[in-house]
Amino acid sequence: MSGESKKEEFRKYLERSGVIDALTKVLVALYEEPEKPSNALDFIKQYLGAPTSGDVETMKAEKDEMLKKNEELTKELEVNLNTNCLAVSHASVSAVQAKLEAMTTGGEGGE
Repeated sequence: MSGESKKEEFRKYLERSGVIDALTKVLVALYEEPEKPSNALDFIKQYLGAPTSGDVETMKAEKDEMLKKNEELTKELEVNLNTNCLAVSHASVSAVQAKLEAMTTGGEGGE
């Protein structure tokens, strides 16, 4: 395949996939912008729906905050589970002891 035919195939691919349309629209929007943005690349990214560098930093901070909160909640859950397990275990032991006493007392009284 020659260099020219490769270029033509690539151009057709870009056209079929909508890339040429999207780039044309974003460049027209940038051209028609009354006040040109200081960062044209961020404008293009935002227009196409990609996160800008500021968005990425905000998302990283939110992620870090959520990871910290998740760690805190996991520890809290472990403490609550341990506390509840001890309470259930204590209640279960008390119930078994009460049944044993009832059986022992009931068994001696019936003889």
